[in-house]
Amino acid sequence: MPPRIESGIAPAKTALLVMHYQTDILELFPSVAPALLANTRRLCDAARHGGVSVYFAKIHFSPGYPEVSPLNKNGQGIKQLGLFVHDQVSPELGRQPGEPLILAHRASVFFGTDLEARLSAQGIDTLLMAGIASTGVVLSSVAHASDADFRLFTVKDCCYDPDQVVHDHLFSTAFESRTTVLSLAEALSLLDGKNDAPASGQVDAPPGLL
Repeated sequence: MPPRIESGIAPAKTALLVMHYQTDILELFPSVAPALLANTRRLCDAARHGGVSVYFAKIHFSPGYPEVSPLNKNGQGIKQLGLFVHDQVSPELGRQPGEPLILAHRASVFFGTDLEARLSAQGIDTLLMAGIASTGVVLSSVAHASDADFRLFTVKDCCYDPDQVVHDHLFSTAFESRTTVLSLAEALSLLDGKNDAPASGQVDAPPGLL
């Protein structure tokens, strides 16, 4: 039987954080991108309808990658790809005027950014998190947000990793221990205020992204 969500959220104190849903990344995964974008657009629209703030975060670099340290192995790999300089938030998500865009130079959307200060200034203490990839931005950002004492939900159907085994393992271990893991159906129910409704079954999620 699907788990029930034990308590609701206060919309004014909650934000949906959509991480690395950007054109360069989605173009790396053409077979799964349409389903991911459709799932996450539903999540964004439900948050907007329910009065929950929507924040976007993208990994971004200046031409020549001056932000990339020669000591940072992950950064060197990104530099070799030649991406994340001129791309944008995926337009399919319908980012609205006034929805913040956080630019990060590292895997975590919190490292070196003003995201935590912005959330604190708005009185936000609860985050719904979605992102690509589970082993990158989601793992790094969940770890920071947990240590910063945010109440966390992760929406599995709106996260992706090309390694499906590791993706599933993270959601059953590291994410389960730090967050409340939700299907898209459960997240939509939570945003609609139907907090004690069981999920109707997992929404089709693309197999295994970044």
